[in-house]
Amino acid sequence: MPMAKSKSTKSFEEQYDDEEMLLLFRKHPVVMRKHLIVASFVILAGTIPSFIKPEPKYFFWGVGVGFAMSFVVMFFAWVSWHYSVFIVTSKRFIQITQAGLFDRAVVDIALDQIQMVNYHIRGLQETLLGFGTLNIQTMVGELTIHEVHKPAKVQRELSLIIREHVHGEINAKE
Repeated sequence: MPMAKSKSTKSFEEQYDDEEMLLLFRKHPVVMRKHLIVASFVILAGTIPSFIKPEPKYFFWGVGVGFAMSFVVMFFAWVSWHYSVFIVTSKRFIQITQAGLFDRAVVDIALDQIQMVNYHIRGLQETLLGFGTLNIQTMVGELTIHEVHKPAKVQRELSLIIREHVHGEINAKE
């Protein structure tokens, strides 16, 4: 006989038993651009030994070491980007910020504390790459999230979630 699926399946570690995850988003991958530039210079720096002693083995060993070091640089940037998430549940908004491997910060705001959600796309780079700034006005202050991927979509979904779960409004089209 197949086992019944438990209703208490958690989508993330900090989830309460009586809440449902409704939206998960993260910053645009463009946040890793500085690390990508550094990693490129590290690969380029790997060619320096071949200028000192111009032999193919020094070039290939130097470039190989440069690639390995740039992989480490990009790995730490990717970990910080991938594990820094924003989660909206039926009860709260959670910001989890990962900085490196061993530094994690969590901001937890009840949905009924959120008063207003706005976004701002400024400049050519943000317009072309599809990222911007999300401003969440709460009863205790403002939470500004820079470099959000598709901020208009996130703002709309977050506003709909707040309307439905806090104010009890249901979209007439559904």
